[in-house]
Amino acid sequence: MSDTAASAPSTAASASTARTGTAAATASTASTVSATSARGRGARIALRSVRVLLALFFAVASAGPKLVAHSSAADTFAEMGWGNAGMYAIGVLELAGAVALLIPALQSVAATALSALMVGAFVVQLTYFDGEHAATPLVLMVPLLFIAWAGRGHNEELLRLARRGRA
Repeated sequence: MSDTAASAPSTAASASTARTGTAAATASTASTVSATSARGRGARIALRSVRVLLALFFAVASAGPKLVAHSSAADTFAEMGWGNAGMYAIGVLELAGAVALLIPALQSVAATALSALMVGAFVVQLTYFDGEHAATPLVLMVPLLFIAWAGRGHNEELLRLARRGRA
């Protein structure tokens, strides 16, 4: 009886220690999950901010002058021999990309399309303007490609919607 009585407190102490250890592990896991979700939330906010800033840049600073035929844009396109049609076409593509950057389901496609447009802008800068501002399209491609990568999950959703629309 003394062996059983002696082992009972020891078993109770072990169970208490196990519960305390489990509670500590659970608290540690909860704080890790909380920190991870806080970082994830911060990353989502930062990515959304970059998308908004790029959308504003493409809509206002890039597409705007082309769509209102500002002399700076009109002279540049005339110098290249592309005329007003080329200027308006590029302006419409930039504006469409800017709007699509703000739509979560389209962000990846928009960022990819705008990146392709920036490759074209880079080539134009090198061939027509001796690379004077060739770095600008490359600098813009960095956040665009990151947005395209981060939003790649939405591409599956778009494909599913497109297939359902065809069927």
